[in-house]
Amino acid sequence: MDVALTPVRAVDAARAVDAARPLAGTVVRALGDSVALRVAVRRLRALGCAVETGGESPPDDAPAGWLGVTGVPFRASGAARPECRIGWSGPVAVPMTGERDVQAACGIMEVHGRAYGGPRPLPVDYLSVCAGVLAVQAVTAGVLALLRDGPALVARTSAAQAALLTLTQHIAVATAAPASDEPDPPGRPEGAGGRGRTPPFRSADGVRFEIDTLDAEHWRRFWAELGAEPAEVAAGWPPFQRRFGTATCPLPAGLGAVTAALDHATIRRAAEHSGVSVVPVRDAGAPGPPAPGSPWRLRGSGTDATAAPPLGPGDAPLAGLRVVEATSRVQGPLAGHLLGLLGADVVRLEPPGGDPMRGVPPVAGRYSARFQALNRGKRAVEADLKSPLGRATALRLAAGADVFLHNWPPGRAARLRLDHGDLAAVRPALVHAHAGGWADLLPHPQPLGTDYLVQAYCGVAALVAGPGEPPAPSLLTITDVLGGLICAEGVLAALLARARAGVGVRVETALTDAARLITDSAAAGPSRAPVRAGVVTDLAAMAAAPAYSAAVEVVDGVAYSRAPWTFVSVEDAR
Repeated sequence: MDVALTPVRAVDAARAVDAARPLAGTVVRALGDSVALRVAVRRLRALGCAVETGGESPPDDAPAGWLGVTGVPFRASGAARPECRIGWSGPVAVPMTGERDVQAACGIMEVHGRAYGGPRPLPVDYLSVCAGVLAVQAVTAGVLALLRDGPALVARTSAAQAALLTLTQHIAVATAAPASDEPDPPGRPEGAGGRGRTPPFRSADGVRFEIDTLDAEHWRRFWAELGAEPAEVAAGWPPFQRRFGTATCPLPAGLGAVTAALDHATIRRAAEHSGVSVVPVRDAGAPGPPAPGSPWRLRGSGTDATAAPPLGPGDAPLAGLRVVEATSRVQGPLAGHLLGLLGADVVRLEPPGGDPMRGVPPVAGRYSARFQALNRGKRAVEADLKSPLGRATALRLAAGADVFLHNWPPGRAARLRLDHGDLAAVRPALVHAHAGGWADLLPHPQPLGTDYLVQAYCGVAALVAGPGEPPAPSLLTITDVLGGLICAEGVLAALLARARAGVGVRVETALTDAARLITDSAAAGPSRAPVRAGVVTDLAAMAAAPAYSAAVEVVDGVAYSRAPWTFVSVEDAR
């Protein structure tokens, strides 16, 4: 496929700004005191924005908070400016007045509770945190639209939209497959209240730990070295492999018994020999890992006085921009999906034969419903990046792109000769974004950068366990989803920096940044408000209900979450 270069125009030098603080000189007024608003305020300040807080309550249609841009260095005084209104229910026609209502009414309790045999609250204000990041995205996109000569935009987002985005793959599966096709129906694990579930595992010397591998042979070798029964090893692989999609992991009891009879050092040696990652589960109260200077690690990377083309009437904030995406699983594809929902043209680089996830059941039409939940609307180019021809294809696509997004493990970009320097040589103004797992938190060789390992190591597992229960990650893949949101947030900030400073920009985010945001936001404790909304226990019925129709779209009989924000011009909002 031949992809043309994106047209550009010269940057106004007067707009120049430090790439790490692209909102410098921007002033925002914040009204409200929810977790969502507090998250948004902290992150806007980290991007260089001056935020004024306190004073009157937010508007009635923004019960979780309101953000209004009151000053930008390149906009005349008195001109209309962007704003973002944060709600609880948003477009969902179910009354919700807080985090726990949204968790109940939008299916979060149902999916989080599958590993325990029934719906249960996620004991952190997770959806509020996600809504805060969505609000920052909306404000940043609104400022970028102004720089592109677009109108001032009023954005709306909500915790309910964050919830449906979090569950979009689960909703797709529930609406695409008959109940009999579900591979792992929820059931109560061993032990009261699910406390006997595995993983996490426990060693004979009392160490609780998570394991992960993406390779069936590594799984087999690990358990064989520990002395597990081959039949139980074989039976355990399918639910272990599918747990990211089913939110359940009913493993044979014998596997837990094997680890309980061995000390942790023996288990670690077996993991090292077999290629399996093992990470201890951090207890509640244990000191967390240190924070980086910025969750986006924004850095300018050379001068190139180009910027995006002007926006036309009615254009989305990223219209006319191209994203080349080389990603897999959840975090990276979700980041690209969000950029596409904001108007970008997203082109996926996939291996010959296409991404294997395209064929994962249930299939709706030509492709997996789960894959389509995060990748519909994207175009694809197949290329063997290990070959000279495939590498040339990637470089050609990068030369015509505004963003190159990947979630390759450490070292792969350099081995493919497609790291930042290689791409900047063909497109100096490129935003180069990496959605990683551990960043620089752990020395190399690092464990797999996957959701449950990060939850375990960074203290999230201790926060999401029930009262009196040992730490255990939520099988809801909460750092994967929030990590995708943070990556998209960083790309928007980088595009704004590029527009103002006239430079290419590097963005590096990680699942550990998502974990840190969850733990930091949990310092005050979760919401304890009573649940007034009904608890959803059937995602397919929820998706079909008229009350959810404005937040859910149906394509070829499969339901997916709609964009988590809406944008209208200030004039149209009046």
